[in-house]
Amino acid sequence: MDYFCSNDSNDLAILIMEWTCKNNILSKTFEFHSYLDGIDFVNTIANIAEQENHHPDINIGYCKVTIFLTTHDAGELTDKDYKLAKIIDDLGI
Repeated sequence: MDYFCSNDSNDLAILIMEWTCKNNILSKTFEFHSYLDGIDFVNTIANIAEQENHHPDINIGYCKVTIFLTTHDAGELTDKDYKLAKIIDDLGI
């Protein structure tokens, strides 16, 4: 497995250790009791993403939502990705 993650954000990286980092993408899967709980989570993330002006890729499955973070225009992980991951983790899901 190859990891190409930025070391510029080590402090934030430590705070989001449950995220997977591969090929300059942070990802994490969240599990829910119902499909609609997952949809509510996605809507919350969408509103946060708009506020942060940083938009993740999101995969919605049955009772599972996977968030993928990378800064597309930079072609790598940036502080924006680590910050948004931390905000998402702080939701306590």
